[in-house]
Amino acid sequence: MEDSAIVDLYWAREERALTETDSKYGGMCRTIAFNILRDRWDSEECVNDTWLRAWNTMPPQRPGVLSAFLSRITRNLSLDRYKAARAAKRGGGQLPMALEELGDCVPAIGSVEETVELRELTRILDSFLRDLPEKEACVFLRRYWYVDSTHDIAARYEMAEGSV
Repeated sequence: MEDSAIVDLYWAREERALTETDSKYGGMCRTIAFNILRDRWDSEECVNDTWLRAWNTMPPQRPGVLSAFLSRITRNLSLDRYKAARAAKRGGGQLPMALEELGDCVPAIGSVEETVELRELTRILDSFLRDLPEKEACVFLRRYWYVDSTHDIAARYEMAEGSV
C-alpha cells in the first residue's frame, strides 16, 4: 500500500492504518528499536508505542515521508527508554559508543542560540552527507541513525571493520 493511502487511513481514523503500517514498516522500526535497546521485549513495546504515537499525531500532522516520520518516532522512544533504563549506569553496547563518537557535535536544545546552532548543524550534516559517495553516506547513517554495530556495517558493505 502506498504511504499516502496509509496516511489517509490515519486521517479517516480507520484502525486498518495500524496493520498496514506494521506490515510495511514494522521490520524497519523493530530493527531501529532493537539496535538501540538490544532487548526484543523493550523493542516491541517501543514499536507499539510508535503506532500509538502515529495514531495520536495524525491528524493534525500529515507526514511527507512516512518512513522517516515513523523511524524518528521509534528512535526517539527507544532512546528515551534506553536512557530511563540506564539512568544510573550507561552499560555496554553500541549506543554509548556511538553517542560518545558524536559527543560534542550535537548541542542540547533549549535557548535560541542552541536552536540556531542545531539548524546550522543540520545544514552542515545534510551538506556533508550529500557530498559523500553513496556507500560512505550509507555507512554513516547505519552507524549514527540506525546505531548498527561496526561489525554489522562491515559485513553489510563487505568492508574491514576498521574501515567502518
